[in-house]
Amino acid sequence: MAAVTDEQVERVRALIISVPAGRVTTYGDVASAAGLSSPRIVGWILRIDGTDLPWHRVLPASGRPADHLRTEQLERLRTEGVLAVDGKVDLRTLRHRF
Repeated sequence: MAAVTDEQVERVRALIISVPAGRVTTYGDVASAAGLSSPRIVGWILRIDGTDLPWHRVLPASGRPADHLRTEQLERLRTEGVLAVDGKVDLRTLRHRF
């Protein structure tokens, strides 16, 4: 992975903070808005510097949380009024656009 600057990390953090409760976005949406080359960079930033962020509002483009996050992520989203059907969030109606 290419080197990630502090400015890029802060841009990703600001974008994720801007996603309102009850809405979701994708790793790709955040990467695109932050000018990053890959959604994986967003995931990496969240892993190393995202515990204080509303990370649960960021999903893969499929709308299905990763297996290791599924239970906690869907529960956090449910408390904000975001309901999943068969483990999938409807991005067509709940997606936040930057």
